[in-house]
Amino acid sequence: ENGWRAHTWRSLKQATSTTATHFHPPIDITALKMLASRDAVRASARGSASVRSSVTLRNAALRAPRAFAPHKAQRRLQAVVVKAELKVGDKLDDFADYYRVLKSNDGSTVSLASFKGKKPVVLFFYPKAATPGCTKEACKFRDEFTRFTNAGAAVFGISSDAPEENDKFAKANRLPFPLLTDANSILRKTFGIKGDLMGLLPGRQTYVIDKDGKVIMSFNDQLNAEQHVDEALRALSLVSSRV
Repeated sequence: ENGWRAHTWRSLKQATSTTATHFHPPIDITALKMLASRDAVRASARGSASVRSSVTLRNAALRAPRAFAPHKAQRRLQAVVVKAELKVGDKLDDFADYYRVLKSNDGSTVSLASFKGKKPVVLFFYPKAATPGCTKEACKFRDEFTRFTNAGAAVFGISSDAPEENDKFAKANRLPFPLLTDANSILRKTFGIKGDLMGLLPGRQTYVIDKDGKVIMSFNDQLNAEQHVDEALRALSLVSSRV
């Protein structure tokens, strides 16, 4: 009996060494201990040799009151994000999310890696569709779009807005380039884009990536939205002059 009891509490110790959130759904560990102890006493009184600690723990877990009952969406596994600031000279091959498939506002899908070996990519992150600064920036890219295509570059705007929101934004401003959805800001986090206003406002960041998948320009400026276009064109002209 003593050996069985020791085994029961060793199992409890292992269970409680893990946070309560490892149970599905999460349970109250204190209640689990109390119920397991009660079951152990009852089993001992009955002299039942078939009841073991694993059964005791399982039954206790089933009857224990829930610490909280999160919404189903909150129970989903969170994506693991490895943060590393994307800098000039970095190769996108070193970032797994370079191969991520992103939804475009027109219903298609895009992978930035698909342009490697074909053409440069201009990728501008904007905080929120249809806001004044983002509208200014997107329209500047629209007005200079011919210069980007003449340089052989693909242009993409990207934000955490849903494809439907981006599509409305694109149509309202007659944008000739795709707007991509960075769901849950995964790319923004992976690339280490810094926010503004103590992180409350997503950063405004533009990258120019050459056809070999290497970053040749990184520009961050929240207030001077239109300057992103000038900096990107300057970077592309430097690449063209080296060819």
